[in-house]
Amino acid sequence: MAMETNFRRALPLVLTHEGGFVNHPKDPGGATNKGITLANYRRYVKQDGTVEDLKAIKPNEVERVYKLFYWDAVKADLLPLGVDYAVFDFAVNSGPGRAVKFLQRVAGVAQDGAIGSGTLAAVNAMKPELVINRLCDDRLAFMQGLSTWSTFGKGWGSRVLGVRQHALEMAKSGLHAIPEPADAASAPQQEPTPEPKLEPTPAPAPEPLAMAPEPAAAPYEPAAPETRAEPEPEAANDNAKSSGAAAGGAIAAVFAGIAAAATYFWNQIVSLFGG
Repeated sequence: MAMETNFRRALPLVLTHEGGFVNHPKDPGGATNKGITLANYRRYVKQDGTVEDLKAIKPNEVERVYKLFYWDAVKADLLPLGVDYAVFDFAVNSGPGRAVKFLQRVAGVAQDGAIGSGTLAAVNAMKPELVINRLCDDRLAFMQGLSTWSTFGKGWGSRVLGVRQHALEMAKSGLHAIPEPADAASAPQQEPTPEPKLEPTPAPAPEPLAMAPEPAAAPYEPAAPETRAEPEPEAANDNAKSSGAAAGGAIAAVFAGIAAAATYFWNQIVSLFGG
């Protein structure tokens, strides 16, 4: 097809970001070489391939994996020039399914992860520069939301910046992919690339039920001291008189007793000495 030649132009750009053999402990894809996982190497090159085989992968084997697993999976030959490269690189970095869904979101069509006539028509109706910029913006925002952004963020951000620049340069040439034939077969299902997963978004907390406000409590005030009634003056005088009379009677009784005792003792003395 007319745009197949852009694959050979795009692949070297992709590989500049993939590098050589890597076995990073925080990379969920495990061991990779030129961005190719051992699982994909076994699927497209050698079924019983080992890590050592992956280290020694040949250039034509690299091209085969990228063509079948990524470029063809996103139907890049049928996309506008520049858009094809942007989607291709996105697919390599985050998986073909996610790359297609993000492209469909930019184009405003159903996000089913499969490029068909509806997606192609919507994408080709837009300016390639607009598609490229929106796709790169959404891709970067997605990466920034990953838990591994702190580890790989600097490299990912630089990669998206480079993809945007090169894709826009391709789009300026004004060339577009040929329309999709009516009987074009859909791309075969491919093994998804292991990739960092988007952190789940916590469900929003339910709003509290509206409750009628309780009436405000009255401010605390200390209780007033109890008031006792003073006795009336007349009652007080009567009590004093009664108390005085009782005391006087008691004193008189004491003196009478003393006098009687004295008389008794005197009579006893007289009888002893007088008789």
